Amino acid sequence: MVVSFNTLVAQSLGLPERQVARTIELLNEGATIPFISRYRKEVTGGFDEVEIGNIKENLDRFTEMSKRKTTIITSIEEQGKLTDELRKRIENSWDATEIEDLYLPYKPKRVTKAEIARKKGLEPLATIIFAQNERDLSSRTLSFLNDDVPSEKEALQGACDIIAEWVNENEDARKIVRNSFQQTAIITAKVIKGKEEKGAKYQDYFAFSEPLKRVSSHRLLAIRRGEAEGILRVSISPDEESVDRLKRRFVKGRGESSDYVGDAVDDCFKRLLKPSIETEYANISKAKADEEAIRVFAENLRQLLLAAPLGQKRVLGVDPGYRTGCKIVCLDAQGILLHNETIYPNPPQSERTKASSKVAHLVETYAIDAIAIGNGTASRETEQFITSIRYDRKVQVFVVSENGASIYSASATAREEFPEYDVTVRGAVSIGRRLMDPLAELVKIDAKSIGVGQYQHDVDQGALKKSLDQTVESCVNAVGVNVNTASKHLLTYISGLGPVLAKNIIEYRTANGPFRTRKELLKVPRLGEKVFEQSAGFLRITGGENPLDNSAVHPESYKIVEAMAKDLQCSVEDLITNKDLKKKLNLDKYVSDKIGMPTLHDIIEELDKPGRDPRQTIKVFSFDPTIKTIEDLREGQILPGIVTNITNFGCFVDVGVKENGLVHISELADRFVSDPTEIVSIHQHVTVKVLSVDLSRKRVQLSMKGLC
Repeated sequence: MVVSFNTLVAQSLGLPERQVARTIELLNEGATIPFISRYRKEVTGGFDEVEIGNIKENLDRFTEMSKRKTTIITSIEEQGKLTDELRKRIENSWDATEIEDLYLPYKPKRVTKAEIARKKGLEPLATIIFAQNERDLSSRTLSFLNDDVPSEKEALQGACDIIAEWVNENEDARKIVRNSFQQTAIITAKVIKGKEEKGAKYQDYFAFSEPLKRVSSHRLLAIRRGEAEGILRVSISPDEESVDRLKRRFVKGRGESSDYVGDAVDDCFKRLLKPSIETEYANISKAKADEEAIRVFAENLRQLLLAAPLGQKRVLGVDPGYRTGCKIVCLDAQGILLHNETIYPNPPQSERTKASSKVAHLVETYAIDAIAIGNGTASRETEQFITSIRYDRKVQVFVVSENGASIYSASATAREEFPEYDVTVRGAVSIGRRLMDPLAELVKIDAKSIGVGQYQHDVDQGALKKSLDQTVESCVNAVGVNVNTASKHLLTYISGLGPVLAKNIIEYRTANGPFRTRKELLKVPRLGEKVFEQSAGFLRITGGENPLDNSAVHPESYKIVEAMAKDLQCSVEDLITNKDLKKKLNLDKYVSDKIGMPTLHDIIEELDKPGRDPRQTIKVFSFDPTIKTIEDLREGQILPGIVTNITNFGCFVDVGVKENGLVHISELADRFVSDPTEIVSIHQHVTVKVLSVDLSRKRVQLSMKGLC
């Protein structure tokens, strides 16, 4: 029986088939995940972005599997070996491993020992031996001797090579060995002799052994990196009884033929089956570790992108330094560069008086509201210098993560924005803009360069890019963007747009001035009705002709809002500003075939806070002023810190020194913690206790127990 993709996806995810089918229909029509989750709740039954993403991922997986099955069936058919039973088994199977096992005996092979033996005419002898009924094997073997097979020993060896291949291609044999790996596999790592010094950072794995099913993802990725760098030798092996299980399946009796079959099984396991299944499980375990590492990276990235923005304020950005000075830039409320120069408040120049006067003058001249200082080299000294200055106004001072700023400053994007400035100015601008709107600035940088993951260069790069792109898309659309101020890079991630249409919107805006209505978007070249449907709800127009254009209410629902206002004998603007009016509405009256209660509740919620940024409000943070370097740390100190990265084994916290300290997962709370994200988030302000300081290795161990 042929099963539909809808059924397969629904069963694999445990979701209602009808809702899955309707979601797949929307995806096939070109609808995006953010659009479906936000504006088609009635169709999907309220699936969120994660569920819709899983549906799409499984649909893609089954689609690829279907193509693979077609290729396999065609290959076997061309060999003239396709039976009705085999075709049926392949068509009905949706287990990739089983499908490949079914194909293995028919898969085109390179020249193998078994293939050489077949060409010498030894397959009939192999059949005789494998049957294990022959009482005078020696006599039967003599009949197979010829110029190509001059001896009985060579004939028997060739026959055993063929039997070994048969066992290797046998479905039951592969299941037996797989089951052994599944239940008992041990992963072992050993240092390659002579590599101890070069691979010192892998010393935890120089003599490592652990059940494969229990090894953590970060350990496995570290081991595989050590193997790739030529430091470690890694193997995965099942228990020693695996061969005995195979022999119980293939060896019958105790005759001479049975002995040869037993030898062939031994050879098969060592030379064919174990290496094959070991590779399989190495790939499976690596894929699982990749999946977990990518999940952690994506969640960290989401938190970073949705970090609290300062908003449209005039900002002075500082890229701190010592010998080369501190590059400072003044930005207006839209992030436009107004002025830049370099000051030298830190050693070796230490021109603090001159630099202090300059900064105070710039703050006054450009009406600066806040100062953003990068958290790199000389950050603490620069922060203390900046906060010691007297200003003519209240100025907030923030330390901003500059991870990836150097990548941005040297990128084509930065050169396009600031062709007349060098990398130091671009970096300072990026630091300032990150304070104003982290999301808008960070979308310009390759997500892998932002520095909030683990082993990002070791995982499947295609899967990583796909996950991070989806995360960025999700965040951008969750916040929404002002179509009249958004950059090309930000617009690219809006549902339904992409780089070409983002560029067209910018060019139209430049030529015709700000958009006054969402409908005007339809005048942008190549932006048709379908794209408008997918994107309009996520694009905001502040101060436009229609107040709903500055909300997440989709244009397709404007008539409903207008009907509500008409029924209450007020304007749409009154309906937005007056909460008491909305309480008088009977939403049941507006339910239709296309619009249900989920959408109506979303509309009312949005009318309560049109265009409101869902991100939190930014808070000023200060490090302990007595802590400047790792040498200042002492066991037992209680310090304020900022979470800079989260991994499976804990989180890293900046306490104001160059080296971030590790809070191991066991030190996050007074209770058992299985996932660090239960306790901490990126850029969270925390209080930590110093457990230990290793100056030689520059490692700091911290604890949050009893402090959070």
